[in-house]
Amino acid sequence: MVQSANKIINMTRDEVEKAITDFPVAILPLGATEQHGHHLPLGVDIFLAEQLAELVSEKTGAIVIPPMPFGYSWVWRDIPGTISIQQHHVEAIIKDVAHSVSRYGVKMLVLINGHDSNNNSMKYAVRELADELEMPVMYLFYPSLSEVMEKSCESGTWHGMIHACEFETSLMLATKKELVQMKKAVREYPEKPTLYGKSTISLGDLSKSGVYGDASLATEEKGEQMIQLFAEKMAALLLEGYSYLTK
Repeated sequence: MVQSANKIINMTRDEVEKAITDFPVAILPLGATEQHGHHLPLGVDIFLAEQLAELVSEKTGAIVIPPMPFGYSWVWRDIPGTISIQQHHVEAIIKDVAHSVSRYGVKMLVLINGHDSNNNSMKYAVRELADELEMPVMYLFYPSLSEVMEKSCESGTWHGMIHACEFETSLMLATKKELVQMKKAVREYPEKPTLYGKSTISLGDLSKSGVYGDASLATEEKGEQMIQLFAEKMAALLLEGYSYLTK
């Protein structure tokens, strides 16, 4: 097992070249800068994606690209601090990164996502890349999420969604505890209008706190348990994907 993550932002060109020679896989963490209630920082999705990427790097030797800090965050666009970029821009950045790393020996790119709205961008970018590059691209977003949450969380989701809830707050307590203000954590399950998902009614219109779920039940212990499970599952999927290249 590798003892520390191969973060290219901290490495020289020679160190990156050696790491790729040893194991030619790169990880791109995808996040967003958007509100997560009054108790969490706007960088939640960045911090969690990067932490998972580093843990997977430690387990596999893959290099970690600096995290993408912006995503499609239209629903929170009026809340101070939120930065939203168009969805096709997210796709374009994923594709540009893939083309970049493929030029110097990376044989597989893995996207580790911390922001739900990036999922569509990942899917369509990867489909286009399949027609443009021989290098495969894998995309991951909290594998076996329901199973992991059932084991570790006490509260239910808001119609299957996770945002600033027990789940994300617990992960943040395990990752960036110093940035979590648990005294401000609340429980909120807003009413879901019948036109939600069929109109421009958005998450930003429904919740007063910005929380969807019960953040007050979050603990560091739950977060540590879940993040380790996700890291193990992601590392296993990465190695399974890489094994196809070496057959």
